Amino acid sequence: MVLKLYFDLFSQPARSLYIFLKLAKIPFEECRVNLGKGEHLTKEFAETKSKIQKIPFIHHGDFRLNESIGIVRYLSREYSIADHWYPKDSKKQAKVDEFLEWNHLNIRLNCSSYFLVKWLMPLKNGKQPSEEECKNLTRRMEKSLEDFERIFLSNERFLFGNSVSYADVHAACEIEQTRMAGYDVRDHFPKIKTWIESVRSECNPVYDQAHKFVNMMAEGNEKQLNSKL
Repeated sequence: MVLKLYFDLFSQPARSLYIFLKLAKIPFEECRVNLGKGEHLTKEFAETKSKIQKIPFIHHGDFRLNESIGIVRYLSREYSIADHWYPKDSKKQAKVDEFLEWNHLNIRLNCSSYFLVKWLMPLKNGKQPSEEECKNLTRRMEKSLEDFERIFLSNERFLFGNSVSYADVHAACEIEQTRMAGYDVRDHFPKIKTWIESVRSECNPVYDQAHKFVNMMAEGNEKQLNSKL
């Protein structure tokens, strides 16, 4: 039974799932979906691929599933994977789940909002957000990042000890996205910088492969900024 992953590496959750599948050594067929061209929005896509019309999602035989976190939980039951990715121990698993649930309305909401308003929406409609809107977006995002440092980052290498988990990859992919909008979290939060470089080092070369487009866009922003100085 072939596992098919439908994804676009432009998407944060798609990147995290792609990295997880590669490093957990779960065999899968890569099915690319071009979000920029709206391939996920057609009637044919809803009827034959995913009714939710968002990525990432999987087809596992005749079983279909959306939502990256739900997919990781499902795959951890279906495949034999290293326990550090998503622990089988009830209490350890609950702590990973605690972060993944907290993340929805914190890092994901606020980093995504910053990226959408500062980068994606101007790209689509040609209108830049107001200075006040940018300040509010930055304030909310930085509050989430401060909370992330305070609550979840300790003196250990990763979120839950010295072994990387899916939670680390999921969070890192969300945080990387703001670089395309000109905000590199590493420049503002040293503790996050140390942690995210540990995640990158542990997950390379797959991590850099998954972030190729993000890195290209971030480098373009940096060059544009330097040309104005």
